[in-house]
Amino acid sequence: RAALQTVKTSPDSKIVSSFFLIELENKNLGSNGIFIYSDCGMIQNPTNEELVNIAYSSAKSFESLVGDTSRIAFLSHSTNGSSKHTDVDKVRDAVKMFKDEYPNIIADGELQLDAAIIPSVTKSKYPDSTIQGDANILIFPDLDAGNIAYKITERMANAKAYGPITQGIKKPINDLSRGCNADDIVGAIAITCNQAK
Repeated sequence: RAALQTVKTSPDSKIVSSFFLIELENKNLGSNGIFIYSDCGMIQNPTNEELVNIAYSSAKSFESLVGDTSRIAFLSHSTNGSSKHTDVDKVRDAVKMFKDEYPNIIADGELQLDAAIIPSVTKSKYPDSTIQGDANILIFPDLDAGNIAYKITERMANAKAYGPITQGIKKPINDLSRGCNADDIVGAIAITCNQAK
């Protein structure tokens, strides 16, 4: 709140959101084991328009920090219409809006996690997906899903989770979980320095 009141939102962003930079031991997933999970720390229940903005900001963050091409998966409990619900509609609408607004960024959805990151599952569930099980940015439908997912990944998969890192603000200002350790602090500082370049 203090950062938003003093530094304010970046002129090219509609909202401020956050992400976690996740580093897995399994280098076969994501971009050599690297993912962005977003939003896991700020926007409780984003609208479809906010999901679009979160995804675009996450793509810029990923390419700046990791130096690889963004491949965005909009996550849901449904893959390509396998379930009917207003929550699924929100994600599906966000994907359509994103593709219309940013046709040069690889993105797809709605996808269950396994269809987003495992090629064999994608072939079975959604063979026409543009992601083909190779996502490196995971956009969560709400804060509950995102926050739970990053903590599960960190604690049960022995992954490194740096963040929450803010995006869409005029200057780099970041936060740390109360459960962080010294390595997490060093990682967040390194990311903040990189954002400041």
